[in-house]
Amino acid sequence: MSPLQRYRWFLLAGGVTLAFAVVSLTVPRGHVLSSIFDIGYFVFMVAASAAMLANAWSERGVNRTFWALMGSGCFLWACDSAAWNYYEVLRHAPVPRDWFMNVILFLHLVPMIAAVGLRPHRAEREPRFRGGTLEFLLLLVWWLFLYAFIVFPPQYVSLNPVLYERNSGALYLTETGVLILVMGIAARRATGGWRLIYLNLMAASTLYALDSQGLSLAMDTANYYSGSLYDVPLIGTVCWLAATALTAPQWKPEPAPLHDNDKWGAVVLRMATLAILSLPALGLWTLLWDRSPLASRTFRLFAVLGAMLVLGAFLFVRQYLQDRALIGLLNNSRNSFENEQRLQSHLVQREKLASLGQLVAGAAQEIDQPLTAIMDYSEKLWSHERLTPEQDALVRKIVGHAQRTRDLIANLLSFSQQNPAGKKMVDLSMLLQRSLQMRELQLHERNIRIETAIDAALPGVWGDGHRLFQAFVQIVENALDALEEAGGGMLRVTAQHEKNQIVIRFSDTGPGIKEPDRVFDPFYTTKPIGKGTGLGLSAVYGVVRDHQGQITCHNQATGGAVFLLHLPVAAQPLAQVAGTSGD
Repeated sequence: MSPLQRYRWFLLAGGVTLAFAVVSLTVPRGHVLSSIFDIGYFVFMVAASAAMLANAWSERGVNRTFWALMGSGCFLWACDSAAWNYYEVLRHAPVPRDWFMNVILFLHLVPMIAAVGLRPHRAEREPRFRGGTLEFLLLLVWWLFLYAFIVFPPQYVSLNPVLYERNSGALYLTETGVLILVMGIAARRATGGWRLIYLNLMAASTLYALDSQGLSLAMDTANYYSGSLYDVPLIGTVCWLAATALTAPQWKPEPAPLHDNDKWGAVVLRMATLAILSLPALGLWTLLWDRSPLASRTFRLFAVLGAMLVLGAFLFVRQYLQDRALIGLLNNSRNSFENEQRLQSHLVQREKLASLGQLVAGAAQEIDQPLTAIMDYSEKLWSHERLTPEQDALVRKIVGHAQRTRDLIANLLSFSQQNPAGKKMVDLSMLLQRSLQMRELQLHERNIRIETAIDAALPGVWGDGHRLFQAFVQIVENALDALEEAGGGMLRVTAQHEKNQIVIRFSDTGPGIKEPDRVFDPFYTTKPIGKGTGLGLSAVYGVVRDHQGQITCHNQATGGAVFLLHLPVAAQPLAQVAGTSGD
């Protein structure tokens, strides 16, 4: 893009300003000249406001709020200009110097100050509470209070036109200076496109502030008239603002990382705090040192009390919302920490299972061969040789222990299975029902009962039906063994569809698990020697993880253990159920 195209809006703004300067010098003073400047000033102010609001429409987040506030300020400015057109263009009458539109003109800078205080040029490193609306309202109320405190007494209470002009001019100059100051601070911290935006806005505001003071002096000396050279910088200001808003998308402003030494960051919040602290000081000054008439002092004291009530209410609401936001962040941090711990535990568990699986797969095969030979020779010795009763008992023990060792090897090989069968659509509702029916007939005489709340219309999952069935059986067996040791109780099994997962819950009323964090560790068992190998739940953990699910265990506060399984739902609906326990 050539420089002429890149800066075309600024060149156009300069050309328009120059053209109005020529008009001011060539057209005689009168209604025509006033109309040209008043209408032109209004049109360009509307154009600047429209350009900023268009930027707000195309942006998102804090950038949208920034341009919306800037556009709102320009819109209020345009309202004041429309009032000038009403008086000078339509009614052919001079504009009153002490009329209500001066309040609108005064307040149009407040949204602009709040916009810069949002700091769209900075990138947040972490989420923070955004009380921008309340802060803006608090700032707006404070500037309204200052205007009422300083300007209203000589304007409406104890009429004093000279004091009114002086107070309103000084306060407006202070407000404009604050806007220039915050823009300068923002420009110093910003980079790239945002620095260009701030610098242009600050320069236009500075031009406006200087011309406003010159215009006020010209009014005081009766040298001002609409369309004079004093109005040319005003035309230049609004054209500059419009050109900045129209060119801003080309600069592609992007937020930059926050500097650690960013001490001037929270501009609006600091101003809000200053607003609260200034009220008692202004009230004390009114009570002790104000030499205005009694009516003015009384009005100012009531204005201070009213502002303290309103700003105090805003501050209370803001603090309440910030506390709620901080509590939410704290809860999120705690949940994130717990999730991280859970994920770390899963990763450690998977590493354990993977390493142990590779180890036992090779060891079990090596042990199985000599063990088979021991059993064959023992059986031959037992069947072909005439043994004494003592020798016969020893051979029986050898065969029994060898058979137990072989069962252990079979469990090890099952645990270390690396290539599970192909997965297909599985009906978990049917698998759960079958896993419970295997032991249900044997439970009445043991004072154990099973309750189920299994949704019959559960969506299908992709998986190995045989392995999932064995996993459910293992969990049920463990729960029933715990209830049997406790002398009876209840096992409750629920399964329901939640979002994109099927949640299965096994809860019993037994004594609970001594160490829930270790329950999935290989070879961890609380059963007597010879009754359990400690590999059952480890294998269950591996099956669930192989199906992209999660399994957790914890004890209930009322007693008993809970196993919670989450299995992802298949992407396609369950057309034909192919997974069964015996297939």
